[in-house]
Amino acid sequence: MPARDSVHNNVRRALERDGWTITHDPLRIHLGVRKFFVDLGAERLLGAEKGERKIAVEVKTFGGASEMRDLEAAVGQFVVYEQAMQIKEPDRTLYLAVPESVWVPVFLDDIGRILIDRHVLKVVTFDAYKEEIVRWTP
Repeated sequence: MPARDSVHNNVRRALERDGWTITHDPLRIHLGVRKFFVDLGAERLLGAEKGERKIAVEVKTFGGASEMRDLEAAVGQFVVYEQAMQIKEPDRTLYLAVPESVWVPVFLDDIGRILIDRHVLKVVTFDAYKEEIVRWTP
């Protein structure tokens, strides 16, 4: 099982404070001989719809030497996980969780906006210190 990001527990608590119930830590996905470990699986009851919404969250800190290299690695991992989940967990939506401080330099830049606008990535930002979710995109 891969190592957790340094803010893993902060994101978990932020999701719980946002009304999510953590169901998996990590969410294990088996596809053929491959095993994938998405950082968190969560669900929330939707009162008006009398159902539930399920998500998976992959946490990334973007703490490397290059934000672009971190983005490339995150997108690659996101796409692989999303494709596996479409087969094994089709009712679950995958999100990339990043610190709010990463939002402006990475996701308001041209390439970040393209990835979100073209639905390549779904991003949730968080404040690690306050342990709060800041935004869901889209």
